[in-house]
Amino acid sequence: MTITELGLPSLKPLTPGMPTDGPLVDTFGRAATDLRVSLTDRCNLRCTYCMPAEGLDWLPQEQLLRPEELTRLLRIAVTRLGITSVRFTGGEPLVAKHLEDVVAATATLRPRPEITLTTNGIGLDKRAAKLKRAGLDRINVSLDTVDAAHFAHITRRDRLADVLAGLRAAKDAGLSPVKVNAVLDPETGLNDAVELLQFCLEHGYQLRIIEQMPLDAGHQWQRGRAISADDVLATLQQHFTLTPDPAPRGSAPAELWQVDGRGTVGIIASVSHNFCAACDRTRLTADGQIRNCLFATEETDLRRLLRSGADDAALEQAWRTAMWAKAAGHGINDPDFVQPVRPMSAIGG
Repeated sequence: MTITELGLPSLKPLTPGMPTDGPLVDTFGRAATDLRVSLTDRCNLRCTYCMPAEGLDWLPQEQLLRPEELTRLLRIAVTRLGITSVRFTGGEPLVAKHLEDVVAATATLRPRPEITLTTNGIGLDKRAAKLKRAGLDRINVSLDTVDAAHFAHITRRDRLADVLAGLRAAKDAGLSPVKVNAVLDPETGLNDAVELLQFCLEHGYQLRIIEQMPLDAGHQWQRGRAISADDVLATLQQHFTLTPDPAPRGSAPAELWQVDGRGTVGIIASVSHNFCAACDRTRLTADGQIRNCLFATEETDLRRLLRSGADDAALEQAWRTAMWAKAAGHGINDPDFVQPVRPMSAIGG
């Protein structure tokens, strides 16, 4: 068994003419229904594959979207552009003081979107119940290993116990299914994957293993060092009985496998077996930029439009134009690929 590919051959440009209403589409006919919203570029970890030990220069506060600006854009996305799922990310979204307020405002939108959160879990034990009451539906917690020494090496912080407490609190609060996102360390990752899956099966979490992507601040990513999805699958098959999940994959980034009848594991092969042909995402950065792809090299500045008095129709038009220009794929495997200037922490997961 191998990882399958939702590749690009089926993508063909459609006839020209950007729609002015209806779904948020691109020239290949893909409709963006999943909005990723970064609330901050700040983070309280220093993961080796994301940022340097000393951290980064954070965005100035005045450049970040104000809560009322963000909620306005969320309303436009849901009511005018057909967004059905909103995921809040960072940086680390739990360091954003307005997180619960933004979640609550999103929950009042009609039609109500699904509301999710990706977090590193630090401080989640104190806020999981509040987030559930505010309207959060479910949560993904980033956790690359359950080995304390490996965790401290990867994140440069000794905070594994805090993340585990956050996971328990999320489950207790009913933020289900609780998913665990793992990016494997090149040295210890295959062993970590086995231990992570066993841990998740024992606690009722759903593990998602994600190939490391060229989104680090130092642009040090090397294809030859990163663990591939095929290597992960082969390793897990040595320890567990995996069978392909029969449910249609649709636009989900993870290929799912059933594990010993005890649960599932998802493998996200972003680099080696891309799924760009089924992409349904649009992205809003903490400083109000629309990105039509995680690896886009250009952005559309909605913050400037907001602060210059643009009406909802103008903001909608700008958003549609940005998505209409979306490329067929991320191009990581192309010889002329250029890594985005912004690191993952400034783009949003």
